[in-house]
This record gives sequence, C-alpha cells and structure tokens, in this order.
Amino acid sequence: MATKILPFYQKKHKHYGYDYRSLDSRSLVKKYSSKSSSTKRSSSALETSSATFHSAKFSPCAKRVCQSVEDEAPDYTMPPFRSSEGEGEQVKPKARTFLYGTKLWEMEAEISRLRRSSREQMDMLALKRMEEERTAVQRHVREDSMCRAPEFLVRLRSHTVWENSFVKLFCTVQGFPSPLVRWYKDDVYIDQTSEPAKYRMDSYYGVHSLEINRCSPNDTAQYTALAFNIHGEATSNATVIVKRFRGDEEPYHSVLLPLSLPLLSPPVFTHIDIQYSEKFGVSFGTEGETLVLSCRMILTPNLGRLQPEAVWYRDDVEVKKSKWAAMYYNDCTATLTLPHLNKDDEGLYTLRLITRGGISQHSAYVFVRDADTPVVGAPGAPMDVTFYDANKDYVILTWKPPNVTKESPVIGYFVDRCEAGTDNWIQCNDAPIKICKYPVTGLFEGRSYIFHVRAVNKSGISRPSRVTDAVTALDPADFARLQSIYFDESRQIVISQDDLEGDVKPPGIPTNVHAAETSRNYIVLSWDPPEPRGRESLKYYIEKTMAGSTSWQRVNQEIAARSPRFAIFDLAEGKSYEFRVFAVNKFGMSQPSAPTGPILVQERIEIPSPPSDVRATRNTKHSVVVHWVASKSASELIGYYVDSCLVGTDDWQPCNHKPVKYTRFVVHGLKNGHKYSFRVKTVNALGVSEVSQESKPIIVQAALTAPSSPYGITLLDCTNNSMTLGWKIPRFTGGSDVTGYYMDHREVTDLHWHESNIKPITGRVYKIENLKEGSFYEFKVSAVNLGGIGIPSDSSRPFRCEAWTMPEPGPTYDLTFCEIRNNSLVIQWKAPIFTGSSPITGYTVDICEASSEEWKTVTEKAVSTRYLKVTKLEEGQSYIFRVHAVNAAGQGKPSEPSEPVLIQARPGTKEIAAGVDAEGNIYLNFECHEMTDASQFAWGKAYEEITDFSKVHIETEGEKSKLVFKHPDMSDLGTYSVAVSDTDGISSSYVLEKEELERLMTLSHEIKHPTIPLKNELSYEVFEKGQVRFWLQTEAVSPNATCKFIVNDMELTDSKEHKITFDKSTGVIEMVLEQFTSKSEGTYTIQIEDGKAKNQSSVVLIGDAFKAALAEAEFQRKEFLRKQGPHFAEYMHWHVTEDCEVELMCKVANTRKETVFGWYKDFVVVVPEEPPNPQTGDSKLCIPEFSKKDMGEYKMTLKDDKGQDITVLEVVGKVYEEIVQEMSKISGMSASELKIKCTPEGIRLQSFLKYYMEDMKVFWYHKESKIASSEKMRIGASNNQVWLQICEPTDQDKGKYTMEIFDGKTSYKRHLDLSGEVYAEAYTEFQRLKAAAFAEKNRGKVLGGLPDVVTIMEGKTLSLTSTVFGDPTPEVTWLKNDKDLELNDHHIATLEQGKYACLTIKGVTTEDSGKYSINVRNKYGGETIDVTVSVYKHGEEIPVVKRGVQPPPV
Repeated sequence: MATKILPFYQKKHKHYGYDYRSLDSRSLVKKYSSKSSSTKRSSSALETSSATFHSAKFSPCAKRVCQSVEDEAPDYTMPPFRSSEGEGEQVKPKARTFLYGTKLWEMEAEISRLRRSSREQMDMLALKRMEEERTAVQRHVREDSMCRAPEFLVRLRSHTVWENSFVKLFCTVQGFPSPLVRWYKDDVYIDQTSEPAKYRMDSYYGVHSLEINRCSPNDTAQYTALAFNIHGEATSNATVIVKRFRGDEEPYHSVLLPLSLPLLSPPVFTHIDIQYSEKFGVSFGTEGETLVLSCRMILTPNLGRLQPEAVWYRDDVEVKKSKWAAMYYNDCTATLTLPHLNKDDEGLYTLRLITRGGISQHSAYVFVRDADTPVVGAPGAPMDVTFYDANKDYVILTWKPPNVTKESPVIGYFVDRCEAGTDNWIQCNDAPIKICKYPVTGLFEGRSYIFHVRAVNKSGISRPSRVTDAVTALDPADFARLQSIYFDESRQIVISQDDLEGDVKPPGIPTNVHAAETSRNYIVLSWDPPEPRGRESLKYYIEKTMAGSTSWQRVNQEIAARSPRFAIFDLAEGKSYEFRVFAVNKFGMSQPSAPTGPILVQERIEIPSPPSDVRATRNTKHSVVVHWVASKSASELIGYYVDSCLVGTDDWQPCNHKPVKYTRFVVHGLKNGHKYSFRVKTVNALGVSEVSQESKPIIVQAALTAPSSPYGITLLDCTNNSMTLGWKIPRFTGGSDVTGYYMDHREVTDLHWHESNIKPITGRVYKIENLKEGSFYEFKVSAVNLGGIGIPSDSSRPFRCEAWTMPEPGPTYDLTFCEIRNNSLVIQWKAPIFTGSSPITGYTVDICEASSEEWKTVTEKAVSTRYLKVTKLEEGQSYIFRVHAVNAAGQGKPSEPSEPVLIQARPGTKEIAAGVDAEGNIYLNFECHEMTDASQFAWGKAYEEITDFSKVHIETEGEKSKLVFKHPDMSDLGTYSVAVSDTDGISSSYVLEKEELERLMTLSHEIKHPTIPLKNELSYEVFEKGQVRFWLQTEAVSPNATCKFIVNDMELTDSKEHKITFDKSTGVIEMVLEQFTSKSEGTYTIQIEDGKAKNQSSVVLIGDAFKAALAEAEFQRKEFLRKQGPHFAEYMHWHVTEDCEVELMCKVANTRKETVFGWYKDFVVVVPEEPPNPQTGDSKLCIPEFSKKDMGEYKMTLKDDKGQDITVLEVVGKVYEEIVQEMSKISGMSASELKIKCTPEGIRLQSFLKYYMEDMKVFWYHKESKIASSEKMRIGASNNQVWLQICEPTDQDKGKYTMEIFDGKTSYKRHLDLSGEVYAEAYTEFQRLKAAAFAEKNRGKVLGGLPDVVTIMEGKTLSLTSTVFGDPTPEVTWLKNDKDLELNDHHIATLEQGKYACLTIKGVTTEDSGKYSINVRNKYGGETIDVTVSVYKHGEEIPVVKRGVQPPPV
C-alpha cells in the first residue's frame, strides 16, 4: 500500500479520465509526471548550497536518511545514458518490446546503482552542512559571552519637524559591560537639569532615547549619542531641522549644518520591540455574519525592509488564505477577515508576529452562535465535515455533532453531495444515520465532489453545515505504481508497474480482506489488490454469508466495485458475517479470496459517560474558568460541550458551539455580579453524553490580582528639603483592598530610581524629606494588596524642590468623579495642603472639552463645598476638569487636570431608593450587581464620609446596602451619596427633602404604632321593620380580637334590645337596635383591639342627622305595616314606548280576587285597556297621541278587606316636561333626512318622524341662522311630519338648511344643502306647479246652479241655469247626449254678464229626455257638467232617474 500522504488530486481538484492506462491517455500521465519532476528539481536547485551540484537537498534527520527506496524515490539529476546507435530513437511506442528484454534488466540495474551513489553523495553533503551550522552557532555563542566595546546596532536617524512639536531620537547600543550613553548638541553636553521640561532621556534594555519637547528654531542642530564602557566608545550622529510655519523666513539649518554628513553604516538588526496599540478581544458572532479581527502595533524600530511576518492560527493550526478567511498586513496593522462565519470558525485565534529576534503573539477566543433555524426547535448545523480514505467510487465523511440545550436531542444526520461546479445537491442516505461518520458510495471515477451534513430531531432539520473542500474520486494506489526516470532536464521515462507486469489472465486473488470500519448500520470492507495486478483495469465483487454457513450471497450484483474498498449496508445488527472478494478483468474472474473471520455487526464505540467534578473559578468580571475531570469511558473522543445557567432559572445556554478537547474552558460573555451554574457533556462520533452534575454556583467576579497603578501624582506642598505629594487611588484594586503604597524617586539627571519609603504608606499623601534644594525630581507610586505589588505609575512630571512662599493657596488634589449620567456628573476634591497666607474661602471649577484647549469656569462664584454637580453637559462628549482654591489673596494654583471623563450613563444604572422597612425604620437602599470581593459601599452626607453613627447605621448584605436612620428628624435633611469601590465608578446620590421625610415619618409611625385597617367605617342602616343596624368591617383579624360598643360614653352589651355580634372570619361587627326612638340620639363608637393593633370608629346621630335616621326608621316601620295588605310594590311612574305612546305603570302585590282596582284622572274614572296582570302584578294605563289635554292628576287605588293603598302621579310641570323630552328623543332619533317637496306656493323641506306634538322643541336654521316663522318662511307640522315652506324662493334662499329637535340634553339634526343642481331642479318644479295652479284657477268652470237630475212633466218649460267662471270669459256650449245641441225656438241658450248661462226648453216633450251637458272653456281649459233630464206624461208616476243614467224614451 502507498504511504498515507495527501495525494495531488485532493490538492488540485483536477479531473482525470477513467482509462488513463490506455494509449490515448498515457501522454496525460507523462505530462503530469514531467511537470511534477520539474517543480521538484527547481525547488531543489534553489535550496542547494553548491552551484555545481544539481542533486536535491535533504535534511540530515534520521527518518529522512533511513527512508527506503520503495517508500519514495529521491529527486536527483540522471546523467545521460551511454547507448548504441539507435537507442536514442527508441522513444516511439514501438520501443515497448525493449522494456521486456535483457536490456531492461540492465537499465534497472544501472538506475539502482546511480540511486545508491546519489544518496551517498547527498548524505555526505547534508552531514557536512549540519556540522558547519553547528560550528557557526558555537562560534557566535562564544563571541557573545566575550567582553566587547560599545557598538551601535541601530543608529540615530535625522528628523525634520515643525516648530512647537516634539521629536524623539532613538538608538540601540550593545556591549559588555553595558555601555552608558551621553547626549550632545553641536558637541555641547546636554544637561537635563538646566531645562528639565525641555529634554527627557530614557534607557530601556539597550534602547536609548532623547526626547525634545516644544521644538524651536534654536533646536536645529547636530545631535550626538556617545556610548562608552571600559573597552571603548562609539558615537552616532543625527541632524534635527525645525521649520517655521511661515514660508518667508529662512530656517537656520543652512548655517548650522555641516557641508557634508558622514554616511551611516548599515544597521545590524537583532531585535524589534512590538507593542500593541489596539488588540482584538473576545468576539461573539452568529453564523452567516462577517467578523474582522485586527491588531495595530508600534514597532521599535520601524524599518520598512524588516517588517514582521504576520501569521494567524486557530487552535494552534495555521489559518490558510481561502474563501473562508482573508489575511492582510500593512502599515503596522494585521487583519483577519472571516467573511461568512460558521461554527467551524470558533476557536482560539492567535496572531504571531515573527521577526528575526523572536516571536510576539496575541490570542483571543471567537465564539460563533447558531443562526436561526428554518424550523422552530430544530438543532444547529453540524461542523468540521471532513473526508478521508477517498477512492474511485467512495469516500468516508466525518463530522462533529451540534450542541443541543433547549432543543430536542439529535436523532440522526443526512449527508448531501454535489458535483463540483454544479448546484445539484443529492441526498446520500434515505434514513438518518445516527453516528457522525458515513461512507458515501456511488461516486464516479475522476469527478470531484463537495459534501455537507444536516442534523435532524423531532422538530425538523437543521441548516446544512459548511461545505467540504472538493475531493476527486481516484485511487491513490494507482499513482504509487508510477515511476519517472530522468535522462536530462528535458527527457524522462515514465514506467508503470502495470506495464512491467503485462497482461495477467485472469487476475490474481485479492488478499488481506478485513473490515476497515464497523458500525451497526454498515461495514466497510478493505483488501489489497492482487499481485501482479496487470495493465487491465480491475473490478471487484463481494460475497457474504452468515457466520457458520456455507451459502454465499453476492452483495454487489449490479454494480462492481472499482476500488479496494466497499461499504456494505442492510446488515442485521448483532449478527456475524463472513466476506470474500473476487477480482475481475476482461480476461475473467479470479478465485475467491480467503474468507474473513466472523465480523459482528455492532457499534465499536459507545455513547460516552459524562465528565465529573465540574467546578468553576473566577477569571474576570465577565468570564469564568470551568474545570472538569475527563470522561472515564469516551472512545474516539471528539471533545466537550459546556453549558451555563443563571441561578434561579432553568434557561441553559451553550457556552461553546464547537467541542473542545481539553478539560478546562474559559466561559466568556457572562453578566458581572450574577450567579451561574455550569455543566459539561462529552462528545464522540456516536453522539453526546448525558449532562454532568452541575457545578456549585459561582458569582461572576474578577479574580484576585495585584492592583492597577495609581495615577495623578500632584505636588501639594514644598519646602527647601521636602515635598508633599498626593495621588489617586488605583482604578481597580484587583479584588482586594489596597493595603498601602510604595514610592520611588529620582533626580531627572539620574537613571536609577531610589526607594522613598520602607514601610507601606497607608494614606495617599506622603511627605518625602532629605531632598536637594533646587533639584528636579520625578516620582512614581505602586499600590499593594493581598495579590502583591501592582505595576508602578507613570513617572510624574519633574518637580523642583524649593520652598513655596506665595500668599495664594496650593493646588487641590484627588479629583474624583461620581454619578456620571447622560448630562451631568458630580466632581469631588480635597482641600489643598498649602493654604497660603490666609484660610481657604471657596473653590472654582474649570472645564475643558477633551478635543479643545479652551478652559471655562463652571461656577460664577466660588463654592464653599468640596463637591459640585455639573449639569448641562453634552451626552457622549469627553471633558477635562481642574479646581482652584481661593483665599483672601486670590485664586491659587490649579489642580492637575483630570483624565478625560466621558459623559454617558452606564447601562443599567441604579439609583438610591428611600423606604420604610417592616419594623418602621426609614432607610436609603442601594443595589450593585458588579461587585467584587474587595468592593465596599461608602456612604456619605454632603459627599463627606459618614463617621458619626449616632443617628444612622449601615447594613450591608451581598449586593445591597442600607443606610438606616435611628431617630429621624429635620436635621437629617440633605444630600446622601454612596459609592462602590473596585468598580468602574458606580455611585449614586439622593436628596432627602422635607416633604419626603415627613411622608416617610408618617409611614414609619403607622408601622411602629399599627392600627387595624378597616374596610368600612362605622355606619348604620334601617331595616324594613324600622330596626337600625350599626356595623363596620375590618381587614383580617386574629381569633383573639375583641371589640366594645360605646353609646354616649356607656358600654353596651349583647341583649334583646341591642344584639351585638363579631364575625372574626369576615371582620364584620354589628349591633341591631330593635326600637329606635327619640331616646336613641347620641354618639355610637366601636373600639377594636387585636394584640398591639387598635382602632376605633364612630358615627354621630345628633340633631338633623338623628331626625333623618328617626324619620327613616318610622317610615320603614309604616311601610312594613302597609305591605301586610294589598299594596303597590312599585308606585306609579311613566314610560314612553318606541311608538311615542305614554304608559303610566305600577306594580301591585299581595292582591286577591276580591281586591278592587281603580284608575282615575282628575277624579274621573278611567278604564284601562288591560286589567292588572295577576302573575307579575304589572298594571298600566296607555295614553296614545299624548298632548296637553292629557295633563292632570292620575291615581290608582287598591282595596279589599285586608287594607287599601293608593298611588298618585301628577302629569304636570316637570313630569310633563320630562315626558315631552323623552318623546322628543325618540322622535329625533327616528326623524328621516330632509326631503324636498315643491308646491305652487314655493319649496317645502320636510322630515318624517314617529310623532310630533306642539310642545316639542323643533328649530329650523338657514346657514347657521335660526329661522322664525313668517310669510316668507312658514314653519308647520302634523302628527308625523315637520316642514318648512319657502314661499316664492329666490337665490338668497339657497344654502344649507338644518332641522333640529332638542330633548333637553341632546340635539338631533338633519341637514339639506339647497343649492346648485338641487335648487335648480326644485325651483323648476315650483315654477311648473305655480303655472299649473294659475291655469287651474283661471280656466273655464261651472261654479254651480245645475242639478244632477231634472224630472219634468211634458208640456212644461225647462230652464237650466248655472254660474260659469273663467278669465278670460269662457265660451259656453250645450250638448245633448254628447252631441252639440241645435239651438232654435225650442232650445234657447243665453249668457248674461259673461257668468250666467241658461238653456231654456219650451214645451218639453218626451223627446227632450236625455243627458244635457254644458261645456265651459277658455284658453286655460274648461270642464263639462252633465244634467240628466227626464220628461214624463201627465198622470204617470214620476220616474226615478239616477245621475248619469239616460232615461228611457217614452
């Protein structure tokens, strides 16, 4: 078998054909071999030390020297073969026969000899070079240990700077003993004491520097560093040029610089100092996001040609550049970009900066959370999907399971594959596989594939994992059978072992058949190909049988295996099988291999046991270190998962989303001050173990460390030989109280620091003595606690030792800030040590924005206190403060400027709360969740620490602290503050004002002197028999509670006259007086006691109050007697129905059949439509169309032998008005919208409603103006209609009209806009009706005079006379039987005065009988009136003729 190295095809991902052994594709293999060999030889040529040798360079390690020829052919250059004529031409395919003859054996022997010779030469060269390197190292070590004169490794560099800026010159010197360095300016020694603020000289580990502050043109010069020791000296020069901003002034360097500068010798680099100015910290991301990690550094010296190499690592594995990671380094910044996060990216990231002098590195952990799942409750995606044992038609995948906390457990995984270059994903397994390993079969030889995995639980399927790198389906053993022989740089021979073996008919028997992978779901069978294999391609068939059986069954009947690996599925778990393999080529099938032994189908591994002894220890304010003991049974361990839970909840959260293999893990992202528990799970290929036992709860706090450095060193007082200094407390005490301080000092010209104190300084002000007058000194301070001595502070600025004699005060010191909110803060300071010539009278505070140099005074007048609340600050802005003390001589020295303070409230800031506890004590309470073991609550009044505990005491428990007032009074008013040490400035204050203190004292008195709370005060009620009940109800009382009833200072006891009861379960106390008389006047009191709690309640029944109670008692007594006979349960009242009918209603009770009912109105009997209902007792009298005539007194009476009763209702006055208003409400709600009706007189607006009566309040409005009834606007109504008549409308009558019905409370309005087209149509209709009415008025018509029927005796004279009208005078025409009547002497028609028409018939005969009509008509129209004439003969009966019926002829 070939050695297990990563084959080329898994690196390059190229596709190769199926039959590369064929003649058509052999050139492809030869081309690859040529390219590979050329690459190797070119690489070897670069590494060799000799230009004449072309052999490869080998490391002289034992493993490399002992490597066999069969393992790997060495790289070397083959000299040309000496052959006979024609040998050089045997490159064509016809020379194949040469390989099988004697010459082939000779050539192989020559090749073997040359290999041995080349290997011997290479080993000798390697050993020689190794000896030379060892000798060189020893020589360098000996030279380093020898004494030597100073030597500049890094020389000074010249600088050009602007005026008022600073410049710093560096150089690096080596020598033994360590040389001293002096600085010269234009060959003049620089004395630092002459101008202590001008120059600053430092020396650290051979790196020397000179800093020149606020450069001026006078600083333009040549500077020299002189290094010397006992063995000699050395110098280095540099020129500093200072330029002015004004371009019209010539700088001085033209005069001061020498004409020529000596050339600098090339620097000898040994060490680069790397300091990180910005570093990436612990980061949290979510799958799919982009994360950038960057580090910015300062290099000393920063040489462009000697930049460090930045290499990134994840869990100590180098991160290579790919589509998942991009690295960048430029301008002292190293950046790693993860463009698409996956849980595969979680781990410890390390940046290593590699230089020739060493390695500098920085590390931080990156956490990657699961992205939102496509289905709620689905698990997270698997991770780290990798492949191995790739072959022609299968590959084995492995992965890591996801961490599951709240989701249901993972039940299996789906594996998907996709051919490289496509987007067609195919699921490889039909059912979820439970183990984190799966052999993927069915691949096509020569094709490349990518894979991903999805997890499954009962809720759904997860997102897919990150895709794998592409893998090509090829057999690595095929390439191990190729050999390349190089004749020269351009010619080679590629020999395949298959070609040497020739045709094998049939193939040999496969050997070494065994199970490479076993699982309860599958077995991966592996074997060695037959030897010799032959040039023809091989396929394999596998057979199986149950252990102990001889019945063999073909496994892969349809698809033959092309690789010496095969995954067999569909096996019965727990059963044993035997297998054998057949090899097949085109010549036939081999004999079966030897059967394997019985192979049991079962899991080789088990689900691991959980870890034990989980414990957590403190680390930082937001992290905890979790330790555990490894699982005892965890075969094929993948790692561990850690979960955390906030104590008091059951919300377990994953701490890591990728398994870690070690038994210690730092959990980040926790909340400071909160208590957590932890648990651990073991992970292997079979899944996740049960959870371990929970760790003991731990509060997240920083571990005990040394304190940080003090800062803000200030000179407070100075004499001729002493200085008094002050400083600020370290920002972080390291988890323990600061127990003291150590101070060091030195003169500015001295390189060495001297101890200022032996014993720790307990305070933060220290006087150092025995100093030299006139000298400049620097100071630094270190703090100490139980964790040790912290790092010292930065050096103070130089202070000169000379006595202070000024009359003004010295500087204030120890500026501190608290209660930093979004727009304000409180600044505090301490009084100056040096007060000047007079006492301090006040203080002034200056403020300056951090980005500005302009100072402004905050206070207009000096404040007498040593604190000040500064308001109206800008949120997010940083400010600097300083404070001056003031005395009679004026304003003193300012304090040291404070550090910049960011005006922004801390998230979750809490304030002091005032309250009263259960014992009645008034307290101020403050709570802090970010405390450490060293944190303490410091309470103060007026920002001065409380030391007098005669009036208050402090109670602190855990994260809470109370300031309790012992005897509160008005002297306790003021501002109270609290600060928590060893935190990031957590503080608060509370102003206790008079009103608030009085409220708290009242509440305290109620708690200390409790009263029994009452649900109801003492009250009374009158029963129906005239009894009076006095009662009250308390809150819950104990069974021992007692009560007393006191009336007019006399205690009453339970008796028949006054029954007293106390129900302690409900708290009801009552007393019932059977007889409430005029003697019952007085004060009634109940006194209650329940342990210490007391209470009482009284009710006063004197004067009018007693008279009212007595009258009510007598009334109830009479009512009781009345109700013994027939009576009214409900007295008469009125009701208006939806149809606007008024009903007078009452309800009777205790009636019988003999009971007589009577209804009366104004003493007149009224009979109702329905008698009283005997079942319900309801009785009513209905009044339809209610109006004023229905006003009066209504009465109903009841009477029988048991008694009588009467009810009266006067429907007058207010009652009548209320009925009208209720009817107005119903009518107003039912009123229809206004409609238009045109008449000959004008336009009428009308609305229909249920009922209208004259006392309803109906108003009309035109354009918001109320309309009064007039000839122009006529207002009218009927029973179910109201209207407004607009007579002879004009354009002025256009507009909005409103009808309003008012019921005394609400207005009901209806509107109509009479304008535009609406008005035009109505006006047109009005004109039409008006014209029709005029025509009707003036048309011809018969006003009267004609009878309907006329009966006359024959021979008489008939005269038909009528009055006609018409303007103009109408024409009159007479008709007989609807035909014009012919006028003659017999029929004579006349018209007198134009209005009297007469028809005279002389000597009527029976022929004159018939229907006569008069037609009157003018230009406006007319009408026809009929008269029936009947003529009878003398002696006959007068006939009866009906109107309109023509009489029969005689």
